[in-house]
Amino acid sequence: MLNSNLINDIEKTKFMKAFIAQIIYSIKCEGVQTNQYEEEWRLFYADDADDALQKARNTAINEEEILIDRHGRSISWKLIAVKDLQEVSLENGALLFSTVKEMEPIAAPVWAI
Repeated sequence: MLNSNLINDIEKTKFMKAFIAQIIYSIKCEGVQTNQYEEEWRLFYADDADDALQKARNTAINEEEILIDRHGRSISWKLIAVKDLQEVSLENGALLFSTVKEMEPIAAPVWAI
């Protein structure tokens, strides 16, 4: 049986818009020089884009983290930005994400004729 808070949340989202947010974190490991980033795409229900952006920022800040790895080094996830925010349709078959990758052409291998 669903609890009343969950039912209330479901009812509220019926009248809200759906947004997908791209959140970027920097990952730093103590004593190791790497440029590592995490890209997340998250769903938010909100009244408008400003509300969705605030929800995305709050979620991202709340999920910043510092852990200690098995070698005793601290590893941190730090919010860089909410890079993108788009309203989306949540109907069957709706497009949520698409990307086009362009490859750099390379010269023919040395052994090519």
